[in-house]
Amino acid sequence: MTHQYELMVILTPEIDERQVAPTLDKFLKVITNDGGSIENVDIWGKRRLAYEIQKKNEGIYAVVNFTATSAATQELDRQLKLNEQIMRTKVLRAEEAQAMIASEAKRSEEKAARKAAKAAKA
Repeated sequence: MTHQYELMVILTPEIDERQVAPTLDKFLKVITNDGGSIENVDIWGKRRLAYEIQKKNEGIYAVVNFTATSAATQELDRQLKLNEQIMRTKVLRAEEAQAMIASEAKRSEEKAARKAAKAAKA
């Protein structure tokens, strides 16, 4: 049974940004060879990290949306974690990712409402 997934990868900043897509493609063959499909590869580029990872302050972010079996997804995650150029990975089922975004948006709205109420009081 296939599901939709979202994969976020943080690659080491030493990689040339032109090499990010070919590097990811090598790993994504696990998905396509198993009959899955890659919907979208979005390379965000080099960003500052919230905290140091492996003594680095920056990383190259990429987000991949794909459809695959859970076994293929687990194999992809395993291979990514073994590679030294990959600093972090996070795989989410699309439903989970959307639920997280919705709850974060609700939290932001509540915070803004509290702030507006506090400002109106003052």
